[in-house]
Amino acid sequence: MSKILDSKIKAGADVELKEKVVAINRVVKTTKGGRTFSFSALVVVGNDNGVVGQGLGKAKEVQEAIAKGIDDAKKNLVKVPVMHGTIPHEQLAKSGAAKVLIKPAAHGAGVIAGGSMRAVLESAGITDVLAKSLGSANPHNVVKATIEALKLLREPVQVSKTRGIKLSKVFNG
Repeated sequence: MSKILDSKIKAGADVELKEKVVAINRVVKTTKGGRTFSFSALVVVGNDNGVVGQGLGKAKEVQEAIAKGIDDAKKNLVKVPVMHGTIPHEQLAKSGAAKVLIKPAAHGAGVIAGGSMRAVLESAGITDVLAKSLGSANPHNVVKATIEALKLLREPVQVSKTRGIKLSKVFNG
């Protein structure tokens, strides 16, 4: 199972995180005095080496919303098992009405995924993966479902320990 990173990494010490803005939404509130605009920004951060997080920021200006989203994403970092640029096994996950299917791919295949899924997978440092969004195309739910699928991934070492099998037996045949 993936673990939420400890407070040292959550705070941003020692980790170089790159941020990607996935979606910006403008909301208009009509009042007696006129129209009031506000913005929400969905942001994904990652270190390209198995650490990824998502956050949502809301503010009266776009740049403020993005900054708040980055701060929120840094609080929600998770560790993802990345093996030779791909994931260890196939995984299906759901968030809201969005379903996500991710599969390992051969070296050189690239990230074959749609917009918001691509941002999450690239931020996590996964270079070869096949991914399909099933159901809703809402970027908020697709990002949450993708991170949930990445959280559910298990490394071969973890599986071998739970099953009581030595890993060398599996690889030697």
